[in-house]
Amino acid sequence: MKKIFVLSFISVGYFLQAQNLGNSPYAAYGIGDVKYDNTIETSSMGGISTAYISDFTSSFNFANPANNANFELTSIKLEATNENNYFKTDYNSTKSTKHSTYLSNISLAFPLSSKVKMGLSYQPYSSKSYDITNSYEVTNPQTLEKATYTNQFKGSGTLNTAQIALAYKVAQEFSVGLRANYYFGNLSDLDEFHTSNAELYNGYETTTNVRNFNFTLGANYQHLNTSTDKKLTIGATATFGNTSNMITSYKNSTYFYTDASMETKSYETIIEEKQSNAKNLLPLQASLGIGYGSENQWFASAQVDYKKGEETLYFGQTRQFQDSYRVSVGGWYLPNYNNFRNYFSRVVYRYGAFYEKGSLSINGQGELDPNGNSINKFGISAGVLLPFKNSSITRMSGLEVGVELGKRGTLKNNLINQNYINLKIGFNFADKWFRKSLYN
Repeated sequence: MKKIFVLSFISVGYFLQAQNLGNSPYAAYGIGDVKYDNTIETSSMGGISTAYISDFTSSFNFANPANNANFELTSIKLEATNENNYFKTDYNSTKSTKHSTYLSNISLAFPLSSKVKMGLSYQPYSSKSYDITNSYEVTNPQTLEKATYTNQFKGSGTLNTAQIALAYKVAQEFSVGLRANYYFGNLSDLDEFHTSNAELYNGYETTTNVRNFNFTLGANYQHLNTSTDKKLTIGATATFGNTSNMITSYKNSTYFYTDASMETKSYETIIEEKQSNAKNLLPLQASLGIGYGSENQWFASAQVDYKKGEETLYFGQTRQFQDSYRVSVGGWYLPNYNNFRNYFSRVVYRYGAFYEKGSLSINGQGELDPNGNSINKFGISAGVLLPFKNSSITRMSGLEVGVELGKRGTLKNNLINQNYINLKIGFNFADKWFRKSLYN
């Protein structure tokens, strides 16, 4: 059984890299629609993680690697996400829907000693998957000939992240952690224009090849009042040290298509071509959280995340993303883990909400503009950990289910409003694997 799980970790990771993720039209800007951190445990609690130390020995926290003082078992997690997006714009009263299902997280974690814990994780970080067509009719005032002008916007590609995290318990109430993050993948955007009375196409194409490496440093303080079992937790993280090889290429050209599927170009003429190397793919990020709870009963936390704005080459022009922040609140509740007569009293119930001031500011022409409309996001979430029959408080394996409902964007200036429902399901298999027995 253990060999099967290890083989699954490797093979599923290969599948995760190849899959195609659906997302919002706002993915056209920058590195796409960010999916990370998309673990069920974190998203079901509104995104709180910085001051969250699991009371159970089977859950490893990658978001803040310092928060793993209680982790004692080997844990394998496999998780999938089903996204359901509903888009609306006042431009021609257009509505559309988009659905996608993908593997969103695979991780393996284990203790190296009573003070040192280690985890390996593989997730999609961001993605582009959109195809938008805008057509309108134009009449020549001299000949009165009518023609249809069409702009087609396409985007594709996925940016993945592989991580290795280490946690070290410095003292009874203080821990630190370090996570190394490697980002890799290819992203492309195409803005294509043509008319019904001509076979020539004009395309503006941006392709980005990403190979990026950075670090996340975490720290945590937790005080437990042993007389009341109440605990106070404070955590902080910072992501820094970009070592990037991000090559962005831009090409403005005209061409013909020689096949019906419109994939093979011919007689391409280059009008303009640029290339840039950037090292600020993922600039400074920081997070601060505080939490309070009762041991093995309940926990509540509040968290603030900050991300510094960055520059990107978008259709041949350098654009600036604004600083963004996110405020999250959430927690969990466990009725009575010792009540084996009532299964639902041993279920962990999670809840949360968040508001995010996004990094995109877009004007009425669809361009990034500091004076445009901020594309913000807010949502609520909930979830449960359904323990397996033989699970206990010291060996909490089970089925994890989560749901997130939210809204992103605006209808102002003919922009797009996005409502979504994300469903998540996964398994956490935890046990004392890969340990040498002390007795025969």
